[in-house]
Amino acid sequence: MRVALLLMATTLWSSHCLSNEALARKSGCLGCHAVASTLVGPSFKEVAARYADKPDAKSLVNQSIRAGSQGKWGDMAMPPHAHLPAADTQKLAQWILQAK
Repeated sequence: MRVALLLMATTLWSSHCLSNEALARKSGCLGCHAVASTLVGPSFKEVAARYADKPDAKSLVNQSIRAGSQGKWGDMAMPPHAHLPAADTQKLAQWILQAK
C-alpha cells in the first residue's frame, strides 16, 4: 500500500512539474531561460537562489515576468509578458522559485 501511494505521489509530482515546464515553454520562457544553465537570461536555479530569503519572492518574480526588468542580471533586459494571464505568471513564478 505504501509503495502504491509513493508511486502515485511521484507520478502526480512529475505530472505537475511537466505541466509547469510545458507552461514555461508555451509562454516563451525557455527561449531565454533554462532550469540549470544560463542562456540569454539567468537559469531558474539562479533566480531561485537570489530570491530564496525574500518573503515576497513570488510577488517580485511575478512582477518581473509581467512588467519585465532591466539591470537585475546584467545589461540584457527582460521584456514584459503582460499578455500572459495572471494565474499563469503566478504559477510560473512559484515554479521558478522551486528550481533546485
